[in-house]
Amino acid sequence: MPGPVDCEQRADRPKCSRTNFCCRLLFNPVQDIAIDLASNADREWCARVMASSDPWSTLGRGLDDCLNRCRRPEFVVPVARLAGERCGFVLLHPSGVAGSPYIAAIATSAEARGQGVGSALIDAAERWFPDAGHMFLCVSSFNPRARSLYERRGYRQVGEFQDYVITGASEILLHKRLVRP
Repeated sequence: MPGPVDCEQRADRPKCSRTNFCCRLLFNPVQDIAIDLASNADREWCARVMASSDPWSTLGRGLDDCLNRCRRPEFVVPVARLAGERCGFVLLHPSGVAGSPYIAAIATSAEARGQGVGSALIDAAERWFPDAGHMFLCVSSFNPRARSLYERRGYRQVGEFQDYVITGASEILLHKRLVRP
């Protein structure tokens, strides 16, 4: 997969301070996924996607909770766009687990699932913090499709929090050592 190219600056989005991050990733000649920093309107869209899909709906996360999470200034929120339309996002905390970056949420719109958007967002998250040697995330035990994606991308279980958010389900802590060229 091609690496990042120079950032496309747009007036409706915040200025990117990491010109090697905002990128255009090509998965095939027809599909073009662009990833850039979320605007305030994008963050609200992210919250609506979260609140309307699993695992957040099963975990009891309503729109207000998702809005609060997506608006928190300490989170970095890259948004994926397919043909110019929002199709996914990743919510990143710079030092969420033992001082290492943490993927707090990742989601795609229903129509974008299975098109490589989630993989593109994981790649972007791993490149966002160039000095980081590790990345962490949690996946719910009732979300085997997401867990399978993360494991294919090199993440391995390092912990389990039983009955952590809801009774009868675990949150599985996954870790990946980031290899830097």
